[in-house]
Amino acid sequence: MSAVTTLKRKARLADAIRAAKPGETILIPPGEYHESLVLDRPVTLRAEHGPGSVRLTAAVTVRAADCVLQDVTVRGEDPSRPVVSVGADGGLALRGCTVRDGHVEASGAAVLLLERCELSGPVPYAIRVYGEARAEADDLRIGPVAGSAVLIADDAVFTAHRLRTHATRGSAVRVRGRARLRLVDARLDGSSRAGLRVEDDGVATATDTVIHAGAVGLQLSDAASVQLEGCRIDGASASAIVVADRAQLSAVDCVIRRAGANALLATGTGRAVLTDCRLDDARYSAVHAAASAVVQLARVRVRGGAEHGVHAVEGSRVEMVDCDLRELAMNGVHSEARAAVAAQGCRVSETEVGLRLASSVPAEITECVVQRPRRVGVEVATGAAATLIQVRVDAPGVAGMVLDSAEPIRVEGGSISDSAGSGLVCWTDARPDVTGLRIDGARKNGVYVAEGGGGTYTRCEVRASGYAAVHVGARAQPVFDGCRLLDVPAEMTVDEGAAPRMSGSPAPAPVSPGLPAPPPVPGAPLDPEPAEENLEDLLGELGELVGLERVKRDVHTMVKLMQTVRLREEAGLPAPPLSRHLVFAGNPGTGKTTVARLYGRLLKALGLLRRGHLVEVDRSALVGEYVGHTGPKTTAAVTRALGGVLFIDEAYSLVPQNGGNDFAQEAIATLVKLMEDHRDDVVVIAAGYPDEMGRFIGANPGLASRFTRTLEFDDYVAEELVSIVEHQAAGHRYEMTADARTALTGMFDAMPRGAGFGNGRLARQVFQEMTERQAQRVAELADVSAAELVVLDLADLPPHRTGSH
Repeated sequence: MSAVTTLKRKARLADAIRAAKPGETILIPPGEYHESLVLDRPVTLRAEHGPGSVRLTAAVTVRAADCVLQDVTVRGEDPSRPVVSVGADGGLALRGCTVRDGHVEASGAAVLLLERCELSGPVPYAIRVYGEARAEADDLRIGPVAGSAVLIADDAVFTAHRLRTHATRGSAVRVRGRARLRLVDARLDGSSRAGLRVEDDGVATATDTVIHAGAVGLQLSDAASVQLEGCRIDGASASAIVVADRAQLSAVDCVIRRAGANALLATGTGRAVLTDCRLDDARYSAVHAAASAVVQLARVRVRGGAEHGVHAVEGSRVEMVDCDLRELAMNGVHSEARAAVAAQGCRVSETEVGLRLASSVPAEITECVVQRPRRVGVEVATGAAATLIQVRVDAPGVAGMVLDSAEPIRVEGGSISDSAGSGLVCWTDARPDVTGLRIDGARKNGVYVAEGGGGTYTRCEVRASGYAAVHVGARAQPVFDGCRLLDVPAEMTVDEGAAPRMSGSPAPAPVSPGLPAPPPVPGAPLDPEPAEENLEDLLGELGELVGLERVKRDVHTMVKLMQTVRLREEAGLPAPPLSRHLVFAGNPGTGKTTVARLYGRLLKALGLLRRGHLVEVDRSALVGEYVGHTGPKTTAAVTRALGGVLFIDEAYSLVPQNGGNDFAQEAIATLVKLMEDHRDDVVVIAAGYPDEMGRFIGANPGLASRFTRTLEFDDYVAEELVSIVEHQAAGHRYEMTADARTALTGMFDAMPRGAGFGNGRLARQVFQEMTERQAQRVAELADVSAAELVVLDLADLPPHRTGSH
C-alpha cells in the first residue's frame, strides 16, 4: 500500500512534493495555496476534505508518469497560459477537479486522464492535446470559455465519454493535423462556431452524441474523416453539417433537425454517406450538393423544410436508395447544371414538384413513388435527360409528368393516377420514348402532346380521363403503338397541322377538340375551383352506396337540418346550435372515407364550405417527435383542410390506452383551438373503431363539446359484400355467374367477423383474386371466345377463402 502523508498547516506543497516518495499520497488540508508546482515524481495530491475545500492558484507542471490531482480547484493567473501542463513522458490523472482561468495541456508523449472535472474561463481553449499525447476524459464539463473547449492537434489522440460543453465562443471541439478524436455520449451546446470541427487529416468518430444550437453542427474540411453513429444535431443557426474540400463523412442512424440553412452541405470533392438518418425542418434545402461532391443517401427520411429535400448543382452527384421525402415547401429532388442524380425505391410526397430534373447529365430514377405533389410529379426541364423506370405518381395537383426537353428521355413502366390536370405532358420539341405507362383518372387529357412535340408511346394505357385520352397539338408528330384507351369521353383530339400515327396507321383527320384541353404548362397556376355540384345528385350518389342504411338516414337528416339553418340565416333569424364535426365509428373497410369525402361535397353544395375537399391524416401527420414539432404539424394539416374536411383516421391513437404522456396531447389541444379559430371554414371528422372512439372524445373537454354526433358504420353483411364485388366487376367489364354469386355469398357468410375483417376492402381483394384466377384459367383454354373473357365463374373463387376459418 502506498504511503499517505497529511500536509502540515502552513507548509508548502512544493516542499511536500520534494520530500515525497514515489507513489505517495499527499492529503491537502482546506485552504488557499499560491505556489507553482512541479510534479517530477509519481505522487497523488488530494484534498483532505473533498471537492471545493482546496483552492490552488498556481501553474502545475507534470514531468513524471502516474501523477494524480484529486478534488482540487486550480485557478490560473494568466488565462493565455496553461494552468496544468503535462509534457514529455509525463502522465496525470485529474479527478474531481475544477480548473478556472487557464487551460490544461498535454504534449509530447504525455498521457492525460480527466474524470468528473469542470473547466471554464476566458481561455483560448480549455484543453489542448498535441504532439503524440494521449488523453481520455470521463464525465467532463467545459464552459463557458472564450475559445474552444477542446483542441486536438498533430498526432494526438483524445477519447471522451460523457463530455459536456456549453457556451464556447470558438468551436466546441476542434481536431487538426493527423489527430484522432472519439466521442461517446457527448453533448456540445451553444458554440459560436462549429460544434465539432475537423480539419487537415484529422479523424473523428462520435457515438450517441448531441450537438445543439451551434453556428455549424459539424464542419469537415481538407482531407478530414468523420464517422457518426446514433448522433443528433439540433438547432444549428447555419448548416448542420458541412463537408468541404476532400473530406469524408459517414453518418448512421442520426437525426438532424431545425438547421438554419442546410441539414447537409457537401462541396468540393467531399463525400457524405448517410444511412438510416432523418433530416427535419431545414430552413434551406435539407441536402445541398455542389461542386464535385458525392452524396449517398440510404433509407434517409426528410420531413419538412423551407426549400428542396435534395438539391444537386454544378458537377455533384447524389445517389439515393429507399429514401422518404415529404412536406417540403419546394421540390423533393431538384437537380440542375451538370449534377447527376440516381434514385431507387424512393418516396416523395407533399412537395411542390416531386422530382425536378434540370441537369444535362442523365438522371436515373427507378421504382420511385411521388404522392400528392402540389404541382407536378416528375418534371424533366429544358436541356435535361432522364430515364424513369417504374415511377409512380399519385394525385398530382397539376400534371403527373411534364417532359420539356429535346434530350433523350425514356419512361419505362410506371403509372400516373388521379391527376388534377393532364397525366403526361410532352412539351414542344420533346421526343420521349414511353413504354408501358398507365394513366388513370386524369381530370384532363391522359397524354397531352404540345405543339411541335412528338415521341413514341408503346403499350401505354389511358383510363377514365376527363377529356380526350390523347390531345395532339399543331405540328406534333407522336407515334402511338399498341396503346389502350379505356372509359374515356374521346380517344384523341388533334389540332390542325398535327400528324400523329397510331399502330402504323395514317394520322386521323383533324377534329375540333370538343372537350377543351388547356395544357398544365410549367409555372401555370393550379386549376380553378371545381364546378358547383347539385345537391340532389350528391344525395343520389350517397343512395347508390352499398349498405350503410343508418349512415344514409343520418346524413339525410343532417342535410335537412343544415338547409333549415341556412334558410333561417337568410331570413335574419338566429340559427339553432349546429356542430358539423362528426365521429365516424366503424371497422375498417366500412366506407368511412368514402362518406367523409361525399359529406364535404354536400356541405359545399349547401354553401357551408368553400371547397369541400378532403384531407386525410393519421397520428403521424399530427404528432411530432420532439418539443416544438407537434403544434406546427397539426396546424399545417388543418391549414391544408381549410374550406373542406379534415379526416383523422384512427383518431383514438392520439390517446394511448396506457395514458402515456407523449406529444399527442399537444396535438389534441392544438386541434381544439384551430377548430374554434376556423369554426366556419373547416369540418373535422374523427374516425376509428367503435369501441375506441369514446376514449378519444373523453380525452379533452373541447372535443366532447365539438363532436356531438356519431355516425355508426355497420359491418357489411354477406349480400352487401357480394354487391360490392359485382359493382367492381361491372366497372371492369366482368360478369359473374349465378353459381359464383351463390358460392361467394356463402363464403362471405362463413367468414369470422373478428378485428381483422376487412369489409369492403376484403370484397375488393376478393374481386382482384377472382380476376387473377380467371386470367390463369382462360390462358389454359385452346380457343377463347369474347364471352369467356368477361365471365367470372365458380372456379374463379379463391379456395383459401371458402368455408369457415
